[in-house]
Amino acid sequence: MGRRFAFTNHEPPTTHPAYSRMNKPFIHHVRVYWEDTDAGGVVYHAQYLAFLERARSEWMRALGNGQELLREAHGLVFAVRAMRIDFRAPARLDDLLDVAVELRECRRASLVLAQSIRRGGALLLDAEVRVAALDAPTFRPRAIPAPLFAALEPLAIPRSHA
Repeated sequence: MGRRFAFTNHEPPTTHPAYSRMNKPFIHHVRVYWEDTDAGGVVYHAQYLAFLERARSEWMRALGNGQELLREAHGLVFAVRAMRIDFRAPARLDDLLDVAVELRECRRASLVLAQSIRRGGALLLDAEVRVAALDAPTFRPRAIPAPLFAALEPLAIPRSHA
């Protein structure tokens, strides 16, 4: 079983090769397969949501806070509350995409994340995602546990510095 993070270390672990330093975008690589596309080989618009979700989950895992650990050990889940997406260009079959995650705001019961999808240097999509902290058994809003909040807050990259 992987390392259990008890929210006591204020610096993220550097075990994930894509996230080795604080205040830097986390990058998750995604290959486009047939299942992600329409008949013309272009990524179906809803599939981008899955790419963004995977990157957010891997970002949390890279910080030592896998989704299952948060749920089991702390009774916490994050759920998307709001999302703004700007589709700029299509991704296509067999593209290798870089899906970025940056924490913009860490609030007591929610996070605001900036995400983007690029192919090479070309921006294909950008999004702002607000996730709410919820109690896992009841799905009611709750505060982010203080040690996790303390670990996440320094990672926020305000819009003016991005």
